[in-house]
Amino acid sequence: MTKKLALFDCDGTMVDSQANICASMDQAFTKHGLVPPDHHLVRRIVGLSLTEAVAQLHPEGDQEIVAAVTQSYKDGFVELRQAGGLHEPLYDGLLEILETLEASGWVLGVATGKSDRGLRHVLETHGLSDRFVTLQTADRHPSKPHPAMVELAILEAGAAPETTAMIGDTSFDMEMAVNAKVRAVGVDWGYHDEHELISAGAEVVAATMSDLNGILNR
Repeated sequence: MTKKLALFDCDGTMVDSQANICASMDQAFTKHGLVPPDHHLVRRIVGLSLTEAVAQLHPEGDQEIVAAVTQSYKDGFVELRQAGGLHEPLYDGLLEILETLEASGWVLGVATGKSDRGLRHVLETHGLSDRFVTLQTADRHPSKPHPAMVELAILEAGAAPETTAMIGDTSFDMEMAVNAKVRAVGVDWGYHDEHELISAGAEVVAATMSDLNGILNR
């Protein structure tokens, strides 16, 4: 029997991680003598794979400096995690909507620009490790909006494109959903606004976490 798959982005959709991301990007750029990018611009690239994000924030940089800043970001994030300084709170209502969707027959997955280690830390911190049947990260896929994450998630979950919804807060998530031919459901509590999500292919944008139940079960 084909399953219904609700596939969630992580940063900006399940957790608010912008403070960590901005701080780590600041130190990575500063370490290499570069002016840190405006935090508004940093929030704009959340969801992309890290190398692609750094390249967009520093388009005049060559491949070598982009790689160096990327590695410094990774190192800084690891140091922040080891020091207990990561603060990635769940958005209000996430636990309740996960329970509600499971009760109505959905299986759950994650498709994120985070690394395997970063996603594992979030799930373990919030006791969510056993909630998801498929976890897709930037470590094993091209950057969003390439559809590879969604396509493998569908396969692992035993779902189909027509029974899958991608839920995310950025245009990258919506474009990935369109490319994978699944439902594109935006949320307006993250890093891109409603107009951008609709323009990128969102069929609807949820105003609150609880709205997702009605949207997905139409």
